[in-house]
Amino acid sequence: MNIIRTIFIGTSEFGIYALQKLIQDEHFNVIAIITQPDKKIGRKQILSCTPIKKQAKKFNIPVLQPVKILNCKTEITKLNPELIVVASYGQIISKEILNIPKYGCINIHASLLPKYRGASCIQAAILNGDKKTGITIIKMDEHLDTGPILNQVEIKINIVETSETLHNKLALLSAKILPLVLKNYVSGKIKLILQNSTHASYVKILKKSDGDIDWKKSAVDVERMIRALNPWPGVWVLVKNQKSEIGKILKILKVQYEPLVINKYKYGQFFLDNNKLAIQCGKDSLVIEKLQLEGKRAMEASEFLKGHESIINYQISITN
Repeated sequence: MNIIRTIFIGTSEFGIYALQKLIQDEHFNVIAIITQPDKKIGRKQILSCTPIKKQAKKFNIPVLQPVKILNCKTEITKLNPELIVVASYGQIISKEILNIPKYGCINIHASLLPKYRGASCIQAAILNGDKKTGITIIKMDEHLDTGPILNQVEIKINIVETSETLHNKLALLSAKILPLVLKNYVSGKIKLILQNSTHASYVKILKKSDGDIDWKKSAVDVERMIRALNPWPGVWVLVKNQKSEIGKILKILKVQYEPLVINKYKYGQFFLDNNKLAIQCGKDSLVIEKLQLEGKRAMEASEFLKGHESIINYQISITN
């Protein structure tokens, strides 16, 4: 087969492995990369480029960074791509762009479509206690994650999986299957499968406020949330010093998987069980293994207790 002129569109770390595989494959010529504009991040507001742009620099591939992708329609047309591959870009791609390449635009999606269309599909699988998830490669249309399927591969979800570990597994999986799927697609060896939209579900973009947990939920639900929202936005509580009204955020980073069948405290209350720090939920309780106070390093719960004994019997102010 001929070498395929390809544009890669992506922003986050999720697409790095897939991009590298395409660059290394002799059947693809990655002629340009499109990613989000540089932005200021962190407390010091340092102007930083996206992870995908860093890869582009490493391989000396031209980069376009439009505020809106439609703004570079002319540039894309002049590049004359035969194929566009999209992975975790962060913008809706209009039909005008989708129709430019001969073979269309192919998207790598981190769920078993039509389940979990949208941005937080990795977190949703953990939140809902799913036993499996996977990668779906689709030909994009003008709607959100609704295009026909080229290929779909499942993996099991470990009972202690976090969104970070699952993200990394799915990113590697996508890179493993992508080149062959694309080559078979371009060669006409793949029959596209339409999604059954009656089985579709949608997930929203996560916000920092999603980490403010409703402790009336069961320990099972809270434990899933702690894993699903790790590393961002994290599950956090606002704790107030008794001598001050100024609150500090305390992130709960890790808890024991198995809940304690303890229901004698108020929900949102910290307590000791066999000298281990625990918190009462709406049903059952959770032993806390690792946490982090705002402005401090992450600590094991046993170490944290040495300097913060006052957390024992502390009652979280329930605002939701």
